[in-house]
Amino acid sequence: MRYSYSITAALLAGGAAISLITGQPAGAQVAQNDARQLSNVVPRAGAPTSFADLTEQLQPAVVNISTRQRITVNTNPFQGTPFADLFGNRGGQPTTREAQSLGSGFIVSADGYVVTNNHVIQPDGRAELEEVTVTMPDGTEYAAEVVGRDAASDLAVLKISGSREFPFVHFGDSSQARVGDWVIAIGNPFGLGGTVTSGIVSAVYRNTQTGGAYDRYIQTDASINRGNSGGPLFDMEGNVIGIANAIFSPSGGSVGIGFAIPAETAEPIVRKLIAGEEIQRGYLGIRLQPVTDDFADALGIPENRGEFIQSVVAGEPADQAGLQVGDVVMSVDGKDVTPSQTLSFIVANIEPGSRINVEVLRDGRTLTVPVTIGRRPSEEELASQLFNPDEQSPFERTPQGAGLIEQALGLAVQPLSPQIAAQLGLPAGTAGLLITDVDPNSDAAAKGLTRGTVILAAQYRGRRETRTIENLEAIVQAAKAANGEAVLLRVRGRGAPELTIDVRLR
Repeated sequence: MRYSYSITAALLAGGAAISLITGQPAGAQVAQNDARQLSNVVPRAGAPTSFADLTEQLQPAVVNISTRQRITVNTNPFQGTPFADLFGNRGGQPTTREAQSLGSGFIVSADGYVVTNNHVIQPDGRAELEEVTVTMPDGTEYAAEVVGRDAASDLAVLKISGSREFPFVHFGDSSQARVGDWVIAIGNPFGLGGTVTSGIVSAVYRNTQTGGAYDRYIQTDASINRGNSGGPLFDMEGNVIGIANAIFSPSGGSVGIGFAIPAETAEPIVRKLIAGEEIQRGYLGIRLQPVTDDFADALGIPENRGEFIQSVVAGEPADQAGLQVGDVVMSVDGKDVTPSQTLSFIVANIEPGSRINVEVLRDGRTLTVPVTIGRRPSEEELASQLFNPDEQSPFERTPQGAGLIEQALGLAVQPLSPQIAAQLGLPAGTAGLLITDVDPNSDAAAKGLTRGTVILAAQYRGRRETRTIENLEAIVQAAKAANGEAVLLRVRGRGAPELTIDVRLR
């Protein structure tokens, strides 16, 4: 589960840093579609005398999810230092170790489709997912197949098979949830197995300020802890109205502020994953900032309305339509932009290729700008468009594998994108390789190369070009083959002129 405290997060899944929750169809039912109406188990009005009957009907469909992962670990104590090659054969060969994670999920069909959070089954870093096991409340275990996953919404669908029909539950209409409604959560906190907690809906469509298209949750005081990720939040009719996803906590434990992905967000995505359909989302290509009270006062607009455009990605739909830095987006496709209905959420749920109107405030005037919605890039592609050169380099903690550039120069690089070039204040059309990490023990670090420096060209005895990683690798390889001691790099740092420096090979 995610723990949110001063913009920090930790997975709710056991053994992970963050934990989420998802669900599917509404109304607890058995595979035979028992005609019993769960809405009659507990009267909707007034406090229930007990949740026991409702829990008895729902709990068989809520499962525990565990994974087995394999992580490659480099045991060379000198890794990342100039002595790595010298002493690398002394018991320092890479080895593997096993890791595990625990979470929750629920069955949404009689033939065994299971919904959970993506982070419950998504390995971190260099880990490789080897096995997913679903454990039923009666202790029966099933090997699960990963049917589909969606990182943006943190949802995943598994499939189990057996000789019997499975009990299942349904998604409900979370848009009808009201503050004060009773809810119960069932999950696997701390690996304890089927655990039931109760509470009320504390807020609907809570924005946690953590960003993203799906920062829009049901808030509840039902106790949610690590391992609850992926578990269902039920209403009093036995419908899944939310999927436990995160908690706000200064201590790491439940303090009564939990967040669940609304069913109205999760259900369409889950259905597409089950059907094997590609998840496509709308995209504008802008960076935004919520309009705070001070922003609203300075701009002369109502509070809690609109979002301020901080930057526009060149060549993307917003740029092509003429949206500008400084515009305040007030509505999109007729929907007001508010803290509970962010621009990112609205746009993500518009079909790519759709032609819509965007209402913006520019220099005190209200304008309507027609925009053709683009297709949202993957989370990996979006991450590659953002770069903070001031972040601490993790090179000394997580060596960058066995790449030639990392080994020979102590540098981790990636192609320079137009978006990152603009962030770094480089002229349009600048091409080269962006340094993303620098080994502090390398000659490159001693010569002043830092994260955010751009390699414009490389040279060794006449060979000079660096448009791609392959170009630089070829030059380094040529130098090593000739027993060369150094290569020349033409570089440009932030706010600095171009320089040519010599970097010793190691």
